[in-house]
Amino acid sequence: MDPSNKFHEYQVIGRHAPTEKDPNPKIYRMRIFAKSPIFAKSRFWYFLSRQRKVKRASGEVLSVNEIKERKPLSVKNFGIVLRYNSRTGTHNLYKEYRDLTRVGAVQQLYSDMAGQYRARFRDIQIISVDAVPASKTRRLYTKQFHNSKIRFPLPHRVVKALDKRFKPTFSQKRPVTHF
Repeated sequence: MDPSNKFHEYQVIGRHAPTEKDPNPKIYRMRIFAKSPIFAKSRFWYFLSRQRKVKRASGEVLSVNEIKERKPLSVKNFGIVLRYNSRTGTHNLYKEYRDLTRVGAVQQLYSDMAGQYRARFRDIQIISVDAVPASKTRRLYTKQFHNSKIRFPLPHRVVKALDKRFKPTFSQKRPVTHF
């Protein structure tokens, strides 16, 4: 995948702009997956305008921070609750993914939703992304990887010459690729 096409997780904090009537408005914080901080702010206002009576014109963003994964080298199970708009209506879903990071699981989700449901990025609203212990996973396609003795054999290996000088132009026999 193209590095510029990669998602990041942002924490966006914002509020309604202070007025004489309400000098200390309530502060809202959201964790949003987006490609840049600009898109994260846009999604923040999109969700806030639907949940509370706060528009971008009458509000202010206090901060936008990128959230990094604490342990990006260990494989984890992630349960994602989302809702998406299809051609027929709005649907709620729960999906599970195995990945190293929350961002990786969300990227899998967007790819999966585009392939299976034809849902676009703008039609998907992620409600929560939670790390799920192996004992609490629900989906069989996630549980199949919890076996400690799991192996991934390589049945069709093609051995290649390391350097072009050692590669013969013609060979007397066919290469054996099944071991």
